[in-house]
Amino acid sequence: MEISHRDRGLNYGDGFFTTIQVKHAQLQLWQYHLERLRQCQQALRFPPLEEAGLFDACQKAAQGCQLGVLKLVITRGEGGRGYGLPDQPEPSIIITMSEFPLHYQHWQSQGVSLSVSGVKLGHQPLFAGLKTLNRLEQVLIKEDASRRSGDDVLVLDLNDNVIECSASNIIAVKDQQLVTPSLVLCGVKGVYLSLLSDHHNIKEQVLSLADLQDADAVFMCNSLMGLVPVKSIDKKTFNLQTALELKARIENSL
Repeated sequence: MEISHRDRGLNYGDGFFTTIQVKHAQLQLWQYHLERLRQCQQALRFPPLEEAGLFDACQKAAQGCQLGVLKLVITRGEGGRGYGLPDQPEPSIIITMSEFPLHYQHWQSQGVSLSVSGVKLGHQPLFAGLKTLNRLEQVLIKEDASRRSGDDVLVLDLNDNVIECSASNIIAVKDQQLVTPSLVLCGVKGVYLSLLSDHHNIKEQVLSLADLQDADAVFMCNSLMGLVPVKSIDKKTFNLQTALELKARIENSL
């Protein structure tokens, strides 16, 4: 579809999105993605979603795909000059398909090495946890990651607390307790983290880099890569075999 130069998603990042794994032409974790979309719609004061129509459109786009990635973007649609909302917004729906990142399968079995990003996340509680179209911080984080060693980067906030990786959540395990960083000030709560939280007691708390390095195991996760063991953070290393055993136990309960 063509996007108007007056679209508010293009001009102001006025919208939200979700990224869905497609497997055997089926949308994986659709209900979790739909709940994420509802949360964004309500927080950004969008018109109610046409949920059945969204599902049908995404399912149609996924036809014939054995393994791939579907991205669903919803903007507020066209508007006039300035930030003021249109009186009767007509949201734009954009659906694209991409190839599945095959290196995720290698990461799941071999683990990843992380370095600490030099780009820190600012605080905005209004958008904390949401996947809005405002992703400039992540763009700079990815650029920073391209100049560092390791597979991905660990991202801190302005208070030097751990928040997430460049495009995934972080989970630590300490004395059998699953812990994930608090996302009340910034960060995105991913669909896979929501799935895990429905099946496990995951404690949300402020985590420092030292807390993370003191964990028995650390994982990164999102709806595409699943649960990926972290084998090192800078010079701190973790036992990969321990992480793989924990990963199997966690996944077997889903």
